[in-house]
Amino acid sequence: MKILISAYSCEPGRGSEPGVGWSVAREVAKYHEVWVLTRPDESGDIIEAELARNPVPNLHFVYFNLPILGSLWRWNQSGAMQIHYYLWQIQAYFVARRLHRQIGFDAIHHVTFVKYSNPSFLSLLPVPFIWGPVGGGESAPKAFWQDFSLRAKAYETARSLIRRVGELDPFVYLTAKKSAVVRATTEDTAKRIRKMGVNKVEVICESGLPKEEILNLAQFPMPTDSTVRFISMGRLLHWKGFHLGLHAFAKANLPDAEYWILGDGPERQNLQNLAEKLGIAEKVKFWGRLPREQSLEKLSDCIALVHPSLHDSGGWVCLEAMAAGRPVLCLDLGGPTVQVTSATGFKVPAHTPEQVAQDLASAMILLAQDPELRSQMSQAAQTRVKEVFDREVMGAALAQLYEEIAGRRTPQTEQILLNSN
Repeated sequence: MKILISAYSCEPGRGSEPGVGWSVAREVAKYHEVWVLTRPDESGDIIEAELARNPVPNLHFVYFNLPILGSLWRWNQSGAMQIHYYLWQIQAYFVARRLHRQIGFDAIHHVTFVKYSNPSFLSLLPVPFIWGPVGGGESAPKAFWQDFSLRAKAYETARSLIRRVGELDPFVYLTAKKSAVVRATTEDTAKRIRKMGVNKVEVICESGLPKEEILNLAQFPMPTDSTVRFISMGRLLHWKGFHLGLHAFAKANLPDAEYWILGDGPERQNLQNLAEKLGIAEKVKFWGRLPREQSLEKLSDCIALVHPSLHDSGGWVCLEAMAAGRPVLCLDLGGPTVQVTSATGFKVPAHTPEQVAQDLASAMILLAQDPELRSQMSQAAQTRVKEVFDREVMGAALAQLYEEIAGRRTPQTEQILLNSN
């Protein structure tokens, strides 16, 4: 089959949006011939260098940018990036229409950005269309705003307003209605899309890990020294909820325990002040932003990941922790709740900050005092990543989905089905 993928953000060797764009295209090209629409600027040279080192015969990239304002995305403002993205999507329609006349695509798939409140004009082409993964429908529960600064509250308000404006865009509605399938990263996003009158919505994690990385992370043994360590990793932003982790660690009041926080951002000083206020500063280590290899080394020294994010569409770090056999402590919100199960960690309800802190503290105490529970969750976490979040597994499932919506089945897919039985 001939597949067209739209990946505004696409780059090998990266996580988040660029990693989603690259991994989807590369894995699907194992089963179908794939053309990818993306930008030539920073990612083009990196993509071509990777393809020169590791050729993928069925994978073709089509680079283009706006004829004017092509460098608008470089402005250090999210608003400029969003304007560029919207205009680029319009340009993508004309590029794709010309390509379709030449090639004749069997299916079209919008992959990045992973955002439901912006349209994909490729849905207007007379070809079966898949929209997603798309997210962004998540919100920090109002009860948690009490801990936010004025700036953080302004951010949350603006985010909600921009999302509502996007939902009023008739092209967003058309994109949803014309999709053969909408793939939402969270149930929150799925509910918003269903309100547009679309029922063909499935909730699926955007993130996955390459098999070699899963195997490497599986080599991390669980620490056996007397100090019990918990870790949080990510940008230090208000909605990442690291302040909840600090409150929980203080409530747990574990002897010979530490809480490590990796990352940097505008909330760092506030978090350090909070650790002082809670009387746990000597047990909390702020490592700052570290190279990925060093970050994973720190993860290997800890027994569990604490990821109390208040609105996260994905959560790559949760998958990395699970692949390393570390239980995940998260909120029953957003992307992490799709990734984590009761067998692989603790998903606590998010009613109030006090309740979350207490529930996270209880989970910390259980894990600290029960090595057997840690071992059981470790094994379950690694099994789940191998069975569900291996990029090869995800790519094979997506290849089948293309054939289902196009009403075709190839010999490659027949072999996939045979191997799975």
